[in-house]
Amino acid sequence: MDRIVVVVSEPRSLATTRGHLLLALRAAGYEVHALAPVDAMTVRWLTENGIRFHPLPMERAAIAPFGDALLAFRLCRKLRELKPQAVLTCAIKPIVYGIPAALIAGVPRRHALVTGLGYAFTDRHKSLRWRMVNAVARLLYAASLRVATTATFQNDDDRNDFGRLGLLGRTPANVANGSGVDLDRFKVAPLPEKPRFLMIARLLRDKGLGEYLGAARLVKAIRPEARFDLVGDTDPNPAGFPVSEVEAAVADGTIRYHGPVEDVRGVIADSRIFVLPSYREGTSRSVLEAMAMGRPVITTDAPGCRAPIVPGVSGLLVPVGAAPPLAEAMIRLIDNPGEAECMGKNSRSIAEERYDIRKVTAHMMEIIEARHRATE
Repeated sequence: MDRIVVVVSEPRSLATTRGHLLLALRAAGYEVHALAPVDAMTVRWLTENGIRFHPLPMERAAIAPFGDALLAFRLCRKLRELKPQAVLTCAIKPIVYGIPAALIAGVPRRHALVTGLGYAFTDRHKSLRWRMVNAVARLLYAASLRVATTATFQNDDDRNDFGRLGLLGRTPANVANGSGVDLDRFKVAPLPEKPRFLMIARLLRDKGLGEYLGAARLVKAIRPEARFDLVGDTDPNPAGFPVSEVEAAVADGTIRYHGPVEDVRGVIADSRIFVLPSYREGTSRSVLEAMAMGRPVITTDAPGCRAPIVPGVSGLLVPVGAAPPLAEAMIRLIDNPGEAECMGKNSRSIAEERYDIRKVTAHMMEIIEARHRATE
């Protein structure tokens, strides 16, 4: 029985975003191990599903040379101990430290899943701090991806940018349709009649949170009946959005802030239009979930954001970093309820056609198994 080790920085993603893939690997005969920071609910789910968990302390966003060196050492030591035939690394730190560690540990198949480029590639103001982080990230990605067996991205823009920057070398690069969405869990819900907008995202500037608040103020000035909801947790990322600004928007009646929500189906069902004015994504899981539940989507014409949207058919695309065009798109869907309803139905159809988690998982299994056959 082949052994595969999956390394992630966000432990809950093992049960949510990656759960379907882990179960598919098990069903295919792999002995599946997971390395991640400890989360009690995730450890319970993994244990119940026959997946072996190994704690791996990791600061997801912080840049800490000593801590990162220790992370690389721990990864190498654990992989030498487990002796897997394959490793799958997801997100920046697991990739840039896990792939070289797997090479040193003698793991023959080393898969990198680039789920998004984050702050290191998305600061629109190109500050000195961002330039330093970007330079380091490019060096680390190049050093790791060039020794990976495969690299899988979640949109064409990310793959093309990495190729243009010379970060891939000769490593085969694939594109998957995000992480997929469970269509049986995220079922279509009727659209409320009242104009209710929803944004689900971590509190980060590069998610377009400032633009969402600005657009909400513009819309409420002329359509006071509109409601704006925000769901998401704070984030230690350098691009973190000040909670004080969110609290001020709540205090003046601009938005309703719900904090992190464990099961987002209820808030999506209570919304009419989903909004994500992000500067860049891999492929947003929250957008796919909203589409699966039959919501029209307003998002930006940016890498990873535009990929799931057919403009004018399932949603609207607006420029990055500007509140007025976002407000105009919101007002359009308020004033044209029939168009919003049609877009919602088309969103569900696109989710079924392209983003069904069963199809995405099957594609990921093909990528993993193809390299398996190639190394036999």
